[in-house]
Amino acid sequence: MFKKDISAGAKSKVKSSVQRAIRTKIVETYPLLAPHIDEIIPKKSQLDLLKLPDRVSLYALDNTPLFWQHMDDPIIPHLRVIHQFPQCFPRIGIDRGAIRFVLSGATLMAPGLTSAGGRLPDEGGQLKEGDIAVIEAEGKEEACLVGQLRMGTEDIKEKKKGVVMDTGHYLGDGLWKLNID
Repeated sequence: MFKKDISAGAKSKVKSSVQRAIRTKIVETYPLLAPHIDEIIPKKSQLDLLKLPDRVSLYALDNTPLFWQHMDDPIIPHLRVIHQFPQCFPRIGIDRGAIRFVLSGATLMAPGLTSAGGRLPDEGGQLKEGDIAVIEAEGKEEACLVGQLRMGTEDIKEKKKGVVMDTGHYLGDGLWKLNID
């Protein structure tokens, strides 16, 4: 989705009522982020909405991108938020062989998660189709990809093939390099 460099379009201030609704939606979607929501989006702060290509909305605070949303899809955190609060998001891992493909914008495929270096959640932390997942690379500290799953983790373990995530936000993509100033 953000393979090419992008430039922000119109920038507008978010109404306080809409900002409260966004905060509520974030806490509902990411319950582990609830204790940190005032740190991410303080109540008295002014959130900005930037229109990006392909009908993507980017929410930013003080020229720092926080969350993005494609049309009516779920609101997805920017990788900088994930790096700041890594414990608050469901995580799965890819093996070393998949890293270069993910960082070049390729779709995430099941073999990268089911091979020896891949990591899927245990029985208690299963993810469903449509959930937002953070992807970590084997042997690396920081998350490298975030996006919406097209296949639940049970299906990934069972089938061991197919597309797991079409598009997302990855390190070094257009959203990562976006200059909001």
